[in-house]
Amino acid sequence: MSVPDLLLKIDRIKHIIDERRPLQEAEVRELDSYFKIGLTYSSNALEGNSLTLDETKVLLEDGITAGGKPLRDCYEAAGHADAYEFMLTLARAENFEISEESILKLHRLFYTRVDAENAGRYRAHQVIITGTEYLPPAPGDVPRLMAEFVADMKTKVDALHPVLLAAFAHRRLVDIHPFADGNGRTARLLMNLILVNKGYCIVSIPPVLRREYIAALKAAQREKNPSNIAFDTLIADCEIEAQKDYCRMFRIPYRDLMENER
Repeated sequence: MSVPDLLLKIDRIKHIIDERRPLQEAEVRELDSYFKIGLTYSSNALEGNSLTLDETKVLLEDGITAGGKPLRDCYEAAGHADAYEFMLTLARAENFEISEESILKLHRLFYTRVDAENAGRYRAHQVIITGTEYLPPAPGDVPRLMAEFVADMKTKVDALHPVLLAAFAHRRLVDIHPFADGNGRTARLLMNLILVNKGYCIVSIPPVLRREYIAALKAAQREKNPSNIAFDTLIADCEIEAQKDYCRMFRIPYRDLMENER
């Protein structure tokens, strides 16, 4: 299915979901908790964190660490949960705006338990990404590129479909690679910040799709004939899966859409 067709399908499902809104306060809390655990697990697992979904759930809900697991993995989960809560607060604010300060704070909340010195700070050294020929910008260029990125985002708000805007934000932040570590997780939080603000579901990229995820990013970053199609398709597909999960949890029928898939 083409990206435009996927976006049409997403908006059809969103219309069905919107008819069920607003949710009760208790339902919002349950939903936020559900996606916090799922996104924290999947986003960390994509980066090699060893905690399982169940271990992540026990840590975040009960504060119990998994025996035999690296302490760093537990710090990453707790920090991601903090950044997730801040992301929701930003997304639901009346004066919503993406800023460098908000991106820096997302990173600081996620990373402060792991490396307080570099949490919420732009990198001061050149980074090299293994497994790809893409070379991130020099550290001295990062502040300027981040300022341009945030300004560019503001011009694209009304020009791009929210799912494509979220995908662009993710890709561009990873391209700039502004932090010494934690760029992917910050990018996925930023992506979801946009989706939640626009009324879409939180996207979790399952670890089983890690190879496709990395390949899609590489396709967008290659020097010759770069293409965003694979990445936009992946994010759109993951949004649809999140919407279906939402419908399942709240018993929202979308029979017509399912019939169209057959």
